[in-house]
Amino acid sequence: MTTETEIEWMKLTFAELNARAADGALVIVPVASLEQHGPHLATGVDIICANGVAHRVARRMAAAGKPVVVMPCVWTGLAEHHVPFGGTVTLDYATFAAVLKGVVKSIARAGFKRVMLLNGHGGNAEAVAVVGGECQSEFGIAVAAGTYWHLAGDAFAPILERQSNVMHACEAETSMIMTLLPEAVRTERLAEAHGPHSTRPEGQPAAMIRRRSFKDMTPSGVIGDARSASAEKGEALLEAAAERIADELSSARLWS
Repeated sequence: MTTETEIEWMKLTFAELNARAADGALVIVPVASLEQHGPHLATGVDIICANGVAHRVARRMAAAGKPVVVMPCVWTGLAEHHVPFGGTVTLDYATFAAVLKGVVKSIARAGFKRVMLLNGHGGNAEAVAVVGGECQSEFGIAVAAGTYWHLAGDAFAPILERQSNVMHACEAETSMIMTLLPEAVRTERLAEAHGPHSTRPEGQPAAMIRRRSFKDMTPSGVIGDARSASAEKGEALLEAAAERIADELSSARLWS
C-alpha cells in the first residue's frame, strides 16, 4: 500500500496528514466498547467490528477518489449494563465525552474540517450523538455521528435469518467476527449463544430508553441467536454496511 492509498492516521506522517487536511479529507473515528459478548465471543467484538466497518468504508471512499483518514478506535465506552458479567471496561459519561472531545479537538487543530464519529456499541449511541453536536459547536468544524447498523438501515435484513439488524453477540456480530477475527469465536460454545430477542420488557415502547443490566435479561449475555452465524454472512454484512455508509458519507449535502 502506498502513502497515497493508506487510510490509517497512525500509519501516515505528520506531513502526509497535513496534505490530507489541505485536501479536505474526512476523518472517521471508530468508537466502541470492551465488554462481555456471551459465552462464545471475545470481549473486543465492538472494537473489531467498528474498526472493520470504518476501514471498509474508508477504502471504498478512497477508491472513489474521496480523501479520507481513519483514526485509531476509541475503545472505551459506556458499558455499565454489562459490568455484572465481568470482563467489561466502562467509563462515566463525563470521561467518555472528554475523551471524544479531546480526539476531535486534536483533529480540528491538525487542520481537518470534517469528522464522522462511527459508533459500534449500542450503549454509546445517544452519548456519541450529543458529543458530536457539542464538538461541532465548540470547534467550528462539521461533525456527524451515527451507529453503523443504524446507518446501514435495511441493508442487513436480507442477509440475516433470525433477526433484521444487529442485537448483541448475535447472528450478525458473530458472523462479522467470524470474518474479521475468527480466533475470537469459541465455536464449541455456539450452542449456548442465544437469548431473548429484545432488551425491552413487555410494555416498554421501542422509543423509550431505560438501561437495565444484561445479567437480568439474558443469562447467556446474548440478545438474539448466534447459532446460525457464518463467515459468509459476516462478509456480506460488512460489505453491505461499507457500501451504504460510504455512499452516505460521500454526499456533499451532508457536509454543506
